[in-house]
Formats: sequence, structure tokens, C-alpha cells
Amino acid sequence: MSRRKLVVGNWKMNGMRAHLDEVEAIGKLAAQHPAVEVGLCLPATLIMAGSQLKGAAFIGAQNCHMELSGAYTGSLSAEMLIEAGATWVITGHSERRETRGETNADVAAKSVAAHAAGMKVILCVGETLAVRDAGDADEVVTAQLLASLPEGASADWLAVAYEPIWAIGTGRIPTLEAIQSMHATLRAALASRIGPDQADAMRILYGGSMNGDNAAEIIALPDVDGGLVGGASLSAAKFEPVIAAAD
Repeated sequence: MSRRKLVVGNWKMNGMRAHLDEVEAIGKLAAQHPAVEVGLCLPATLIMAGSQLKGAAFIGAQNCHMELSGAYTGSLSAEMLIEAGATWVITGHSERRETRGETNADVAAKSVAAHAAGMKVILCVGETLAVRDAGDADEVVTAQLLASLPEGASADWLAVAYEPIWAIGTGRIPTLEAIQSMHATLRAALASRIGPDQADAMRILYGGSMNGDNAAEIIALPDVDGGLVGGASLSAAKFEPVIAAAD
């Protein structure tokens, strides 16, 4: 099945209003590559302004709460994010799983809440270096995916991002063979839960030090449908070769 490539920048805790010109420039790049779906998951403070400059790109959020409202100081609901201009949201990023103690159940609940509000979701999974070195990566990441998978998961509104934790921001990446193998394993796991047709339609992204130098060979792998990109998405100049590689 032909799956439209999806390339999403995750700015993490980076970006001020002075950097909105990069959002606008990336939106223009997206217009030059209509075969690729391009997005930016911005810090919450930039979502509203960024959504006015996004051009052909979409604007996403980096997290949402599983409740619609309530006494959750410092949190944002999916409805709030939509009102600000976000149409996608990341759930289960390893940095939140590791430092915020988010569980698989939390991730599933957030994904359900986002979908119920009308957002699309990028669900992240990945293993530590210790797990990889022990030879348990396939088992651990598959279990994490299935335990985090929201009820009603569908390729219409959900994408999966495989992010080996040890490769995020380090410049180290798995071999091409290891990346393809994990993506194929995750697709098989999805098929066991949501059926082969939905699994075949689901986009599975690679994240973990993807940049303009390695994007082309990674995205060319049969089960890799794009990338969730960190530092290389902070400027149009660095993000452009990644987008072009997906086209």
C-alpha cells in the first residue's frame, strides 16, 4: 500500500516569537513538496502565532492532558490546543515517559482524549540502550506499543513514531537493517491488534537524530513512512533536505 510520507518537526522546549520566520519558511517548503505531509509540533506559546504562518504545513502540540478540563494546573486539554490552532499532538514521547513518569495507560488515555476532541496523534515508542544491548528491543517496544495503543486506533488519525531513546539527540542511530526490522515488527504487532489493512495503512515514523545527511536512506526503507525530527527541524535550511528526502 502507498502511504503518504509524513515529516514532523518537534521543537521541544525551543523557539520564541523571534523564530516564527522559520515556521513561515517551513510552511513555504511544505508547499513545494505537496506529496509529503509536513508539520511542526511547537511549544504551546507559539501554537497560535505559528498557526497563522504555517502555510502548507500543519501545527501540532507536544503533549495534552487526558481530561477535557479540571484542576490540573499547568496542563492543556486537547480542546484548548485545537482552539489555539493545533491539529496534531505527540503522545508518549520518551522524554515525558522517562522524566515525567508517564505510563502506557497515560499515553493511551491522552491519545483517546485527543482523538475525541478532533486531533490526530503521533504515538511514540522506543527502547533504552540497555534494552537494545540485551537483545530485548523487539519484545520491549512491541509490548510498549500494544499497551499504549488507544481504543479505536486507526490510520485515519494515528501515526506511530519509533524513537530509540539512545539515539535521540546523540547523533547515533541504529543500522538501516535494525531500523527496518523494528518498523516491520511494529507493523506486524499493529496487524495483530487492529487488522492487516489498518496496519498496512498506518504510518510508522523514525525518530532519533534524523537529519539531512541520513534522512534519504532511512526514509527509503520499506516500512519507514517519514520522520519525527528534533534539532534538524528548528530551521528551514536544516529541515529542507529531510522534507526533500521524503518526496
